[in-house]
Amino acid sequence: MTSSDLWNDVGAIAAYAGVGVGMMLVGYALIDMLTPGKLHELIWEQRNTNACILVSVNVVSVAAIIVAAIRSAHGDLTDGLIRTAVFSILGMLIMAVFFVILDILTPGKLGAMMVATERHPAVWVTAASHLAIAAVITAAIT
Repeated sequence: MTSSDLWNDVGAIAAYAGVGVGMMLVGYALIDMLTPGKLHELIWEQRNTNACILVSVNVVSVAAIIVAAIRSAHGDLTDGLIRTAVFSILGMLIMAVFFVILDILTPGKLGAMMVATERHPAVWVTAASHLAIAAVITAAIT
């Protein structure tokens, strides 16, 4: 490996990391849009356990989708970065649609359950469902 190859690899790693971080921010914003109230207030100020559990699982799920998108990227760097961004966004949109469908099919409102001050057992089922759909999406990407 030459020093030129090393710096090209470092640049590629930085580029993929940049796209990954950007996609994580998009994922967080998407979760925030689907949730009544503001996530930063619910979690850091109100210490809402329901919101914390669901957001934590969503962050891990979005990261898994991004990792699968990066691992599936082939070809030159630009093509790989574009594929990573597109597959990541598609995966997050599928997760969001799944959340809405789950909300329609279950009693009550998931958003209201997530912001409730007392713990709700359905948050664990919802969290597991998000991990499951993320697993399906990552398998589809790879």
